[in-house]
Amino acid sequence: METVRQLDGGPASRPDPSDIRHGDWVERYLPAQVRPYARLARLDRPIGTWLLLFPSWWGIALASSRWPDPVLLILFAVGAVVMRGAGCTLNDIIDRHYDAQVARTRLRPLSSGAVTVRQAVVFLMLQLAAGAAVLFSLNRTSALLGFAVLGLIGTYPFMKRVTYWPQVFLGLNFNWGALLGWTAVTGTLAWPSVLLYLGGVFWTIGYDTIYAHQDKEDDLRIGVKSSAIALGSHTRPWLFGFYAVALSSWAAAGRAASFGILFWTGLAASALQLAWQAARVAVDDPADCLAKFRSNRAVGWLMLAGIVAGHFA
Repeated sequence: METVRQLDGGPASRPDPSDIRHGDWVERYLPAQVRPYARLARLDRPIGTWLLLFPSWWGIALASSRWPDPVLLILFAVGAVVMRGAGCTLNDIIDRHYDAQVARTRLRPLSSGAVTVRQAVVFLMLQLAAGAAVLFSLNRTSALLGFAVLGLIGTYPFMKRVTYWPQVFLGLNFNWGALLGWTAVTGTLAWPSVLLYLGGVFWTIGYDTIYAHQDKEDDLRIGVKSSAIALGSHTRPWLFGFYAVALSSWAAAGRAASFGILFWTGLAASALQLAWQAARVAVDDPADCLAKFRSNRAVGWLMLAGIVAGHFA
């Protein structure tokens, strides 16, 4: 891990806070001209793709009578990669001047000058075209829902300028797949998918509040808003509240789907993981915040396992 240099040229003890890691697989295996685009799409940090993908897989599994359709699972996985990449590219285009002032983001391709705005826009269009190809392979209802979320995607990067709760808008974006996954199987919306979506929104508010604590000092300095700043030292009880609403909504979705005991086992395991996050996160330690944020991949797998198993009990 890199170290930050002191003014006298000697190494400081604290690690480099940048989220670009030199010597990773992007630098080892990709051609130099491709690397900035891989980082723009966050291919080097897949946790965001997982958190976007899981609600889609949950929706597919919830709507299925037994095992979820593997073709749909693969299509939504491809869609999650390209649309998460598109969202990150758009966010970096809009926030490039802010990113240059934040320790964690200063080395990103646009803020560091490795990619021009024009190049990033072309890359964004290519990713959106790939996402559209996935969307058009689904039924009419799913395609319409997919186009409906574009407004949310386009406005999200500006929310940190106008509200202390951009995490709410991220939740509305990131969990849209719960609705899409359900309609891809059934062709219509129903209460279980809406409840699944609502729970996902509050789940995202919780884990992204944890994530936002990494940047709160820089955000305060440059005038960017977040729930981490709004809640400050009172974050912990609010995390318990966000996660309680998420779990209650998921429980209601399972009840609406008439799931058996195995679903409730998966939900209980998810509840334990979320309670551990809220109880143990050190909001003033960026490394711990990142670790707790990344641990939400476990919640994704536990919920997916519980939903699939719920059909068999």
